[in-house]
Parts: sequence; C-alpha cells; structure tokens
Amino acid sequence: MWNKIINWLEVRVGLGNFIQTQVIEYRIPKNINLFYTLGFLAVIAYGVQAVTGIVLLIYYIPHPDHAFRSVQDIMTKVPYGWLFRQMHTVGSNLMITVVILHMITVFMMGNYKRPRELTWLGGGLSLLITVMFGLSGYLLPWTQLSYWATTVVTSMPTALPLIGEPIARILRGGDSVTQITLSRFFAFHVAVLPPLFLALMGVHLFLINRIGISATPFGMQDEERRPLTEYKRKTHPDGYSYYPLFFQKQMFMVMAYFSVMFVIITFVPTLFFPDEANMPADPNHTPADIQPAWYLLPPYQLLRLVPNKFLGITLQLVLVLVFLSWPFLDSHPEKNVLKRPILRGVFIFLLVMWLVLLSWGRI
Repeated sequence: MWNKIINWLEVRVGLGNFIQTQVIEYRIPKNINLFYTLGFLAVIAYGVQAVTGIVLLIYYIPHPDHAFRSVQDIMTKVPYGWLFRQMHTVGSNLMITVVILHMITVFMMGNYKRPRELTWLGGGLSLLITVMFGLSGYLLPWTQLSYWATTVVTSMPTALPLIGEPIARILRGGDSVTQITLSRFFAFHVAVLPPLFLALMGVHLFLINRIGISATPFGMQDEERRPLTEYKRKTHPDGYSYYPLFFQKQMFMVMAYFSVMFVIITFVPTLFFPDEANMPADPNHTPADIQPAWYLLPPYQLLRLVPNKFLGITLQLVLVLVFLSWPFLDSHPEKNVLKRPILRGVFIFLLVMWLVLLSWGRI
C-alpha cells in the first residue's frame, strides 16, 4: 500500500528525481566549513518557533484580564505545556542568536558581494523581522517584565522630533501600554509577521538556489574576480555531494542546537524568567530596574548614553541602513575580510562596542 502511494506521487511530482538532483547529487564547495550550516540551522529554529507557537496559541487568551492566567495554566495544567512554553521562550533567544551569527559569518566570508547583494538584503530584513517577532511576542504573557519592557521599547521612538510621538502612539494604540497594545502586538505576532517572513524567506532561498553557494574566500578562483556582465549560476563541479557529508554537519549542528536548548531548560530554567516574569502586569507599580530583551539592550543603552536623544536614534537608524545596503556600498574587489585591515578593524570595533553595551545594559 505504501509503495503504491509513493509510486503514485513519483509519477505526478517526480520527488525521487528532485531528491537525487537537488540533494544527493547537489555539489557544494570543497572548502566549505561548519559556519555554512547556520543558515539551515536558522530555518530549523524558525520551524521550532512555529510549531511551539501554534501549540501555545491554542490555549492563550489575548486579553489583559486573562493573558497572564492563561499562560500560567499552560505551564501548570496543559500536558507538557511548560515544555512548549520553555522551548518557545528559549528558542526565540537562540533563534535570534543563530541569525546574528549567520549574518556575521556571511560578512566575514565576504559572501555578501556581487552577485549576492539581494541575498544579503533578504537576510538582513529577515533579521529585523526576527527581532520584531521577539518584540511583539515579549508582551503577550502580560507580566511585569513584559509590560514595562514594552513600555520602555515603545518609548524609544519619542526621541524623534515631530514624528516620534505619533509613532509611539501608533505602536501602543494610545499614550500607554493597554489592552489595545496587547491586541495589536498579538495580531502583529501571529497574523502579520509570519506571512511577511515566509515570503521574504522564500525569496531569500530562491536567490540562494539561483545564484549558487559561494565558496569561502580562501583559495578563491580567478573567475570570481572578473567583471559581472551576465547571469551565471555558481557551480562547483569539483566539489563534493551535499549528501551525506554536509548533511551530517547540518544534523550535528541541529543536535547541538537542541542540546543547548534543553541544557538551559533543564539546568537554568529561570535564565529568561526572572522574578518579574512570574508576576502579573501592574501598570501602577513601576519596577526599580526594568530592561528590554537582551538583543534590544545595545540600542537602548546607546540611547541612554547619548545626551541628545535625537542624535542617538538617528545614529542607530543610519547604522541599520548601512547594514542593509552594505553590499552596494562595498566596491572593494577583495572578498577576504582578513586581507582588509581597515574593514576588519571597523568590524571588530563595532562588535566589541555592541558587546560592551550589551554587558553594560545588564549591570
């Protein structure tokens, strides 16, 4: 019976041929390394968030009077609800970490350069949408931590003159975080961002498939330096097959990802659940020390350090635009960042500053 179903699908879809040509016989560069698995790992991380998010969505009630209680019921009454919530919360932080590492390695390998400018742009926008996922989902448990952290984050646009206050009111649905804010963030989290992300990810994967996988900058062939005048898909006839060697590397990284996740859930279950994350939101009581999520701490801390708030937020917007448009700005023929001391120095400086602001913000 099973063989008949497989044969029926094979005749109409050609799944076996697709697997043979696009998976088993697909050639990848010889000098490819473990960092190239981070893109696949990011897709797995997104999948985990989607599955656990759907399970949580079944029991969650997006209303200030019921949101906190519904989350507590998920943790205590729903079978394995605590596990799904822990996986979703820990997974969201790991997902953002993986995407950031993926973008860093792509930059270090110089794989953003022509003809992969649009691929980089798609990845950068995916990172921003991932952060939006984290920001919009942060409020949903309606705890003291999520309520006041959202209040802090949504007040950041007010540093912009003229348009800052309207932007903050649009985000909140009023002058403060209320039921309207919760409804907007919930709709944004489950109805607006997922289709946007899927469409963007589809374009990103399509471009990767059409352009081909770029080799590492070490031992780069001469033809990669030639002027780009027509479309040409990068192939690696002298490389090795995707399956089984590179597939095994990907599976190793997936197992490492889940190992880190379950180590945190098992041995450090309160890492992302401080005391304020277990108390219902109280708009009338401001905690002594409240912070946004760790991935928003550097821009938040920078905004606090710069005396002129307009200058601080303008600087951050400029950095985001430079980040997204970097492949179009970088016309240097050298792909290897290690051979470009100025660019390498600027990158290390920015990375160290980001880590310093992150650490400073957590003190």
